Amino acid sequence: MAPNSTVSSDTPDRQWWKEAVAYQIYPRSFNDSNGDGIGDIRGITEKVDYLDSLGIDVVWLCPVYQSPQADNGYDISDYRSIDEQFGTMADWEALLEALHAHDMRLLMDLVVNHTSDEHEWFQRSRRGDDAYKDYYYWRDGGEDEHGNPTPPNNWGSFMGGSAWTYDEIREQWYLHLYDEKQPDLNWRNPDVRDEIASLVEWWLEKGIDGFRLDAIHVISKPEGLPNGTTDKKPIGSEVFSHGPRVHDYLRELYDRTFANYDVVTVGEMGETTVDIASEYLGEEGDGLDMLFHFEHMDIDVGPRGRWDPEGGGEWSLPEFKRIMSRWQTQLEGWNAQYLGNHDQPRIVSRFGNDGTYRGESAKLLATFLLTTHGTPFVYQGEEIGMTNAEFESLDELDDPMMIGAVEDYLAAGKADSPEELREFWNTQSRDHARTPMQWSDDEHAGFTDEKPWFPVNENYRDINVEAARDDEGSVWHHYRELINFRHDEDALVYGEYSLLLPDHEQVYAYTRVLGDDRLLIVLNWSENPATIDLGQTEVDFDFTDLSVCLSNYEETATQSDELLFRPYEAAVYRY
Repeated sequence: MAPNSTVSSDTPDRQWWKEAVAYQIYPRSFNDSNGDGIGDIRGITEKVDYLDSLGIDVVWLCPVYQSPQADNGYDISDYRSIDEQFGTMADWEALLEALHAHDMRLLMDLVVNHTSDEHEWFQRSRRGDDAYKDYYYWRDGGEDEHGNPTPPNNWGSFMGGSAWTYDEIREQWYLHLYDEKQPDLNWRNPDVRDEIASLVEWWLEKGIDGFRLDAIHVISKPEGLPNGTTDKKPIGSEVFSHGPRVHDYLRELYDRTFANYDVVTVGEMGETTVDIASEYLGEEGDGLDMLFHFEHMDIDVGPRGRWDPEGGGEWSLPEFKRIMSRWQTQLEGWNAQYLGNHDQPRIVSRFGNDGTYRGESAKLLATFLLTTHGTPFVYQGEEIGMTNAEFESLDELDDPMMIGAVEDYLAAGKADSPEELREFWNTQSRDHARTPMQWSDDEHAGFTDEKPWFPVNENYRDINVEAARDDEGSVWHHYRELINFRHDEDALVYGEYSLLLPDHEQVYAYTRVLGDDRLLIVLNWSENPATIDLGQTEVDFDFTDLSVCLSNYEETATQSDELLFRPYEAAVYRY
């Protein structure tokens, strides 16, 4: 890991994962080494030097376990095997060795709210095997007034439709909060918890450096599985999120496994507030090191949630500042800072300007991500400013969540055709983040020599790694400069965050202060010029003493009694 020039030995609670910059890889879309159109582990290993040149410290690898791929690997049929489309266990071991040789660490995805329905546990459970019959949630259903069978409760699936599917073999309904091929594990069963602790221990013994815990906030379901009471999608989420024993389960898993290794754990948790999050973190909580919350991800969705086409789409900078600042200052624990991932649209299309100011706004987003408090996670392609794609029809989508949301809307009679919802999927679909990585202007963007599993974004000839690395003023070079700067500035890791100008409609400004190290970050989050009078803040700034550390424009903002900022201008000052 890069040295920190301003590191002080008396900085409290130093941890390697706090000082790291992480990079998330979606394997099937990253790099194809064997020409079958699907990204694979050897393809990742081929790019380890690339990650090292960018300054990355930790790689978060989305699932590569054996899977029928109903949800692109988040439906696991064998936790101790590598799916053949991604390679072999030997390939995975070579990747781990290559990362460690470059002083990078590996974070694996841990998906234990559910398995695949092809997992041996589920197959034995559905047959009524005594040892496995209670590994999942099996219930009898009911009947409606016409005698038709009905599910055990009204819970909805994140993939659309009911969260229950009837199984002809067991002759009961089973619960799946996600796809019907992803049955939920019954964490109430101590044998299930033993199995999970065992597989966690198995991977830790192989030398990995931590886990990202998928959908971990829904592992505990309330007694009796009561009906949901709101129309928020999916129905029942207010009931099955952060269930009654979730803290017991996570603390038990921590004490049995994570506590015995120098690893990092990051929980994925929807419907989480700062207060709720604090209960999960650290030795005083459940032992998790940090978590991904969704509050800022929900800023542009409607009141019934992301998968409801009605409402949403608009967001305001003052509200965004309030959300982010609350997490920066009130969380009792450590932030995992991110703007995008494999489940979200491309950040420059969502929070920036992917047209005229794509480069400037992509650099602004990078500046924000890498100068706020918490471990920053960069998602593949963000470092070159990759954008949302354009999907003409529902048939072009692969995302089961989006397809399910559209089908639910059509079934409710709220639209006559899928095409009426084209704007919805072209802003919210998870597929935007899953188009193949754009390495060059060669055919298929250098991702593969053959037809890719999913179409490459049409703008790859202009937006690609090769072109970005050749251009000293590119988004890629800005990311690398920022990452190196963060490694050298302890104030950006451990410094206090203070928001300035909270109600300004265009400007997001804040300071990071640690002892005598004082940094000012100013972001004109707008396509219009902005004038910033820092004299209106509680901080006493001497404009003549502001020293520019980084900027996304060749010439920095005009300094007089005010700062004059151009569209999407971002600058870091020392004062």
